[in-house]
Amino acid sequence: MAKPIAYGTLLLLTSSLIAPGAIAQTSGTQAATPPETAAATPSDASQDPAAEQEQIEVSTPGADDVGDIVVIGRNIPNAIRATPQVVSVLSSADIARTGEGDIAGALQRVTGLSVVGNGFVFVRGLGDRYSSSMLNGSPLPSPEPLRRTVPLDIFPTSIIASALVQKSYSVNYPAEFGGGVINLTTKAVPEESFLEFGASATYNSTSTDQLGYVYDGGSLDWLGFDSGERTVPGFIKAGGSTEPQFSSAQIMTMSNAPTTLLQQNDHLPPNFSGEINLGHSFDVGSTRIGLIASGSVSNGFRTRDAVQQDTIDAEGALRSDYRTVLTDNRIVANGLIGIGADFGEQRVRWTNLYIHDTLKQGRLSTATLYPNSSGDRIMQQNTNWFERQLIDSQLVGEFKFGDVSLDVRGSYANTKRNSPYERSFSYRYDQNAKAYQNTLNGLGESAYVAFSSLNEDLWSGQADLGYKLPTARPIKLSAGYYYSDSDRTSTRYNYQYRTFDGSALPAPSRFLRPDYLLSINSVVNGCVANDGGGCIRLFNLSGSDGAAAYAASLRIHAGYVQLEGEILDGVRATLGVRYEKALEEVTTNSLSFQGASLDNDYFLPAATVTWNFAPDMQFRVHGSKTIARPQFRELAPQLYRDFDSDRQFFGNPKLVDSQLTNAEARYEWFFGRDQRITAAAFYKHIKNPIEQVGFYPNDTSALQTGFSYAPSADLYGGEIEAQKYFDLAGLGGFFSDRRLLVVANYTYTQSKIKSGTELVPSPIQNGNGVALLVPANQLFVNGAPLTGQSDHLVNAQLAIEKKDSLSQLTLLFSYASKRVTNRGPVSGGFLPDIVEQPGIKLDLVGRQGIRFGDAEFELKLEARNLTGTKFQEFQTFANGSRVDVNTYRLGRTFTIGISAKL
Repeated sequence: MAKPIAYGTLLLLTSSLIAPGAIAQTSGTQAATPPETAAATPSDASQDPAAEQEQIEVSTPGADDVGDIVVIGRNIPNAIRATPQVVSVLSSADIARTGEGDIAGALQRVTGLSVVGNGFVFVRGLGDRYSSSMLNGSPLPSPEPLRRTVPLDIFPTSIIASALVQKSYSVNYPAEFGGGVINLTTKAVPEESFLEFGASATYNSTSTDQLGYVYDGGSLDWLGFDSGERTVPGFIKAGGSTEPQFSSAQIMTMSNAPTTLLQQNDHLPPNFSGEINLGHSFDVGSTRIGLIASGSVSNGFRTRDAVQQDTIDAEGALRSDYRTVLTDNRIVANGLIGIGADFGEQRVRWTNLYIHDTLKQGRLSTATLYPNSSGDRIMQQNTNWFERQLIDSQLVGEFKFGDVSLDVRGSYANTKRNSPYERSFSYRYDQNAKAYQNTLNGLGESAYVAFSSLNEDLWSGQADLGYKLPTARPIKLSAGYYYSDSDRTSTRYNYQYRTFDGSALPAPSRFLRPDYLLSINSVVNGCVANDGGGCIRLFNLSGSDGAAAYAASLRIHAGYVQLEGEILDGVRATLGVRYEKALEEVTTNSLSFQGASLDNDYFLPAATVTWNFAPDMQFRVHGSKTIARPQFRELAPQLYRDFDSDRQFFGNPKLVDSQLTNAEARYEWFFGRDQRITAAAFYKHIKNPIEQVGFYPNDTSALQTGFSYAPSADLYGGEIEAQKYFDLAGLGGFFSDRRLLVVANYTYTQSKIKSGTELVPSPIQNGNGVALLVPANQLFVNGAPLTGQSDHLVNAQLAIEKKDSLSQLTLLFSYASKRVTNRGPVSGGFLPDIVEQPGIKLDLVGRQGIRFGDAEFELKLEARNLTGTKFQEFQTFANGSRVDVNTYRLGRTFTIGISAKL
């Protein structure tokens, strides 16, 4: 007979199971067990180096055990094995071992995952638009106008209990499931009361004590909050995109020097962070009540000394060549308060999360080569303030009544992004005066200011009902309903400072630095012409480069049914279908730029069969259909500059839903607690995959990124992962109480776009703001890879750690081969794709526990990017020439931190 396993020893989940699990138990009416299983040897936990199994806390929609199932496997508590889907799980111990400060950094160690840009996770080579993020099983809105997915680097690891990555689709999840779903579970009811606090300091070789460019701002900038210096003027709020220009008197009411003057700092400070976490639990009658709170703040600097070039020439001759120094001062503040109650088999939790993420950026560029250049050196400076905020409140109830289970969850989330006073100045070197000048005549040198804001509300709710059928074999029938309602408003008002009559600003005003250039002496008294008190005006450009304002909404109604159970001895199947109907709309305030409306519904089936064919081994096959909707930023015809890529983006209202067909086969061998070898092959066919396409609006414009879709694409590949503990006691001495953990994974991915004469919408809109239809082979090269896809991803960890106390030294290796970030710009023909080469990175993390009385201390030392790998984004041409679109040194990073637990 197969060895019975109690539910509690299989997976100690303090919130809920990951998904309906394959629980190795004995059915009340047992099916005959194959003869060979009678000789299966039970696992000996006493000899297993990972015998102390960590409690893994995961909150997932509709999660409940399916009941008693006969399987061949031994008693190996493993979350990856227990779920019927293909998942990867990072426990709090896994996260801590990486030493990463945010969850995005920890996730990049997972098989098939890579982190691109500012915390956006790619799954199996599919971009962030093909992945979704959830918190405790509820969807999250993004504080980024350029994306619907939330950047995961805003979540500190201190508030996350576990991270689950599900790569195969199950119908209890929303239908937008391309590469996978990332479900973060926050900490809930603690086992015992605790108080933790800690701090860390970081040195970066390219930033700390190095040159950077900063500006004043306000007195609360160091906390990431504006103290009033950036308050949007009333006339901007009232006039918005309607008033053609504003007067000198109105200009003088705007914040000037604090938001304008860029200053050189030769000794940028080190980065620091601090956190405090506390929890308490107590009993009220038969109910266990738990409270948990967490708070953290970090303040860090990053300087990028970048080469930024572009070309419109088929041979790669440069059109512009900038040297740009960007200094990012990023301040993140987080707070979490959770209340939970356990009574019997019933569980309720209320979680409230607040994240405030601010980036204060100074940017200085110089060039002797630029569009329509005269050969004179040009200097550009920018001062930016990107303030993002996420507030999320969730209520989750998980109930069991005999054979009936009910899982309900509701969530409200709000995100904001405010970017007031985006300042931009361009000066040209005057050879005669031997000084930089800005004539403000709207022709060459220029000055701009922009105000942008975004607000999004997301309401969501889900109810999942499960019933264990009274059958000989354990079978569970489940059904659920899902609703979400997302509403976004976004504005961007852009203005240019120009002389009233188009004449050049006279000397000496034209040679003044930016804050003096816009002072009262220049604005009111500095012009030759006198138009009644001043000749500098603020001309409204809002709407000339896209809709100044848009509103977007996405409303989804969905329902599903799913049947899961044991169909044969050792064979489990999960079959389900989801019906999802959605209305996605984008409306603009512009008569020139159109909005979008997508009203579609789908029946989406999914099936997974797991065969436990030998002790500790199983084989899975999976098939499903899913979708990927265009994101708001991809539909909205509004111009944005992404602070991370330092590139402009523009949406396309003519996009359509992408439809995916998914297939996967996977072998798994679990030979010990937290020890395994897995191998998988996967395939996806994508109809109408949305791709980023580079273009130049005109010969003098900078490179912009737009969107279109290819007719179809295929993606396929394989991955392998191994995790094994080795007892080092035999070496004696220092190693007598230590073990070695080896973790390695490799992912191979190939993708090919299929492109012919089919008509697709061009990313370049005509003068009426309409996206023209063009043959697909004018935008996409047949057989080209999808954007964001690396052929090879490699991760490895070697950790030496004590068995009975905290003492770890972990070497982390990662490699990602080059990937396309932008389709080659279309300029009289195809130019080479813009590619990124992430390369090799090597990190070292040491953690040492120290006990003083009742207090436990942890000392952590980190060394990141020991290989000194650079960020490289470039184009290569047939003649061997290379254009560095955005290349800079990342530097090496060294961190020391200490924390205490009472």
